[in-house]
Amino acid sequence: MAITPLGERVLLKPLKHEERTKSGIYLPKEAAKDKKEGEVVAVGTDKEGKSLPLTKGDVILYGGYSSEEFQLEGETFLIVDFKDILARLG
Repeated sequence: MAITPLGERVLLKPLKHEERTKSGIYLPKEAAKDKKEGEVVAVGTDKEGKSLPLTKGDVILYGGYSSEEFQLEGETFLIVDFKDILARLG
């Protein structure tokens, strides 16, 4: 099923983080969830109908609390406002 975000929104697949540090220390679940990174799956358009400056496969860092999480075909996805995207990683 194809999903296209409407307006200035981005569809992400959240990246899972390790529950341990490299040295083997276990992190609390909250600390592992605090890293808000995701892989871009689809991108909406700006107010003039132009593409947003992201492409499928980009890994991004996002902030804010307004993301919508949902399940589709057994996978978790997020829809995030473009204004909440802080940086492109890599």
